[in-house]
Amino acid sequence: MKPTQQLQILKDIIGIPSENQNEAAVADYIEQLFTPFSNVQIDRLTYAPGRDNIMVTVGNGQPTLVLTGHMDTVKAGDLKKWTSDPFQAEVRNGKLYGRGASDMKSGLAAIIVTLLEIVQSGKPVTGTIKLIGTVGEETGEYGAAQVTKAGWLDGADAVIIAEPNSGFHEITYTAKGVIDYRVTSKGKSAHSARPHLGINAIDKLLLFYQRMQTAMQQFDQVDPVLGEVVHNVTLIKGGEQVNTIPEDASLMGNIRTIPIYPNQMFYDVIEGLIEDLNQDPTTDLKLEYSFPEEAVPGRSDSPLMKLAQTVYEDLFGFIPEPVGAVSANEAAEFVHAQGDFDIIDFGPGSETSHAIDEYVPVSDYQKAIAFYHAFIQAFFTKE
Repeated sequence: MKPTQQLQILKDIIGIPSENQNEAAVADYIEQLFTPFSNVQIDRLTYAPGRDNIMVTVGNGQPTLVLTGHMDTVKAGDLKKWTSDPFQAEVRNGKLYGRGASDMKSGLAAIIVTLLEIVQSGKPVTGTIKLIGTVGEETGEYGAAQVTKAGWLDGADAVIIAEPNSGFHEITYTAKGVIDYRVTSKGKSAHSARPHLGINAIDKLLLFYQRMQTAMQQFDQVDPVLGEVVHNVTLIKGGEQVNTIPEDASLMGNIRTIPIYPNQMFYDVIEGLIEDLNQDPTTDLKLEYSFPEEAVPGRSDSPLMKLAQTVYEDLFGFIPEPVGAVSANEAAEFVHAQGDFDIIDFGPGSETSHAIDEYVPVSDYQKAIAFYHAFIQAFFTKE
């Protein structure tokens, strides 16, 4: 495939708006690329109307290599702030601009191009390659959770997520987890001049907030790569007007976890606080979680990491550094698949993910395709 054709596939995918939805249209595009070939199997798994995960399988038997990326993007925001249309990919000064250019349609396109070129070559694969495109990564990794439960990654020997790395020269092998939680407080409204006739929902919520801040101090160990546990209360709502005792209030908190502390430890603390505070008959607090993810431990010296480093060094004369990610990613779901495998995040991109005028250097996109080809060859020929 010519470089212009490789680039056109990326442009085409960027041209399909998939801002937190509409991934089925991207899956349609991927499917039509592979449909002409008889030596592939295409499966789809619907999450919701217009939201399909897709898997393209080439070969059979072991070993099994999974290459994966999400098909959704964050919203483009105010289109007037973009230098060019975010859904009409444009190359300027060696950079391709568009929504998802970095996160992560360039990585997705690179693994699509790589597998497509392998299929076009007609050369047999001595094992199995699975290309998986997922939905909903930007809003909770629920596509990754769905395909994991469906068994799409069971029996894998290695998984590469084509998430962007700065300059395509760092390999992520570990990541923080995340717990988003909401606490709602139900009180009783009254005139603010007669507060004894009501129950102040904000006061009850603040009691939880204060105790939560204190309780989180026990999680004081520091991961050498990921750092410390981080907890923030990021959203508070309550009340109707200044002269009325508030009947309803709520807060949302965000915890970034590290591997040494399983999420259940935090659940136990939060739920214990809620239960204790609710012993007061005037307190009515309720708790809910939103797509919690475990931290991903990983290994900086895993066989997968070493092979990726060796292949990259042979190609480009540089050994990519193993790093951790302070934000959660789909590896947090994939680790629940059946099998003994390692996961790395390694894909093209830039520091402009989620930003206005998001871009990927064209050279990094081309390097990624070269790397995936070389890695696949090394993976299936290693002893």
